[in-house]
Amino acid sequence: MRSRILIIYNPKAGRGQFLGSLSDAIDMFTKAGYAVEVYPTQAPGDAVSRIMNLEEEYSMIVPAGGDGTLDEVVTGLMRSGRKMPVGYIPVGSTNDYAASLNLPANHIQQAVDTILTGQPCGVDVGVMNSAHFFIYVAAFGAFTDVAYETNQDLKNVFGHAAYLIEATKRLGDLKPYKLHVKTENYETEQEYIFGMVANSVSVGGIRNITGKDILLNDGLFEITLIRNPRNLLEMPEIAGSLLMQNYGTELIDYFKTDRIELTAETEIPWTLDGEYGGSWKHVVIENRCRALQLMLDIKPGSNLKPLLEEKGN
Repeated sequence: MRSRILIIYNPKAGRGQFLGSLSDAIDMFTKAGYAVEVYPTQAPGDAVSRIMNLEEEYSMIVPAGGDGTLDEVVTGLMRSGRKMPVGYIPVGSTNDYAASLNLPANHIQQAVDTILTGQPCGVDVGVMNSAHFFIYVAAFGAFTDVAYETNQDLKNVFGHAAYLIEATKRLGDLKPYKLHVKTENYETEQEYIFGMVANSVSVGGIRNITGKDILLNDGLFEITLIRNPRNLLEMPEIAGSLLMQNYGTELIDYFKTDRIELTAETEIPWTLDGEYGGSWKHVVIENRCRALQLMLDIKPGSNLKPLLEEKGN
């Protein structure tokens, strides 16, 4: 009996371009010996439900869409406890996580070829308050609602510019949050306008904004907390420090950890992988090291520990 795979795709992601190449993808998987089933998502959260309610056995799940589609598949796998490799076909408008993995975004046949010729590699998964999963970023504060409040049709037409259009509406509405921050080796209480718990080299389409020496399977997050500026003149300093990866400024708290606890006086809205993740006064975020198996072609210089080193740990 041939191994079975399930392709879960978002019909609206990336101007719907995957639909035009769906037959080619099915043909490639079929020639490689797989029996292919295809499922188009019908609404936000649908991929989570599809994974949670699987009745058949599959050797691999293949999400095709943006980071949100991948996030839903990962959430379904983590919540259900199912263990199976994932092959990612990135066809979204931003594809942050694909950029971190050096996957060919919006090149569908190349992505399928990577799945077929690659090897399963463990990558880290984040979990907030024991139940809410994310694959590459959890964030709060300034501009973090832009991703999930930007109209999908606008994203499809304008791409990254859609996020910028939406972000300009919020420049005069920066809100500081007083937070108690605690990790195993760090503790402080400050006012912050932005916080990011990341496992990615790209967020919001901006590369290298999450720090240096990033590995996606080392069990550590990169934490960026931006303190409340005393005046708007300090905003360019903050932006420049982030883009230049200069974290020596007193306006930015930056460190790495596998677990962080944040307590606020009021509920704070969070985004997980660009989607609304709920509002919370108390948040515990933990790294589940190499909890997901992704089909990847690992090359020198990638943001992943080598397979031999992974197997030895």
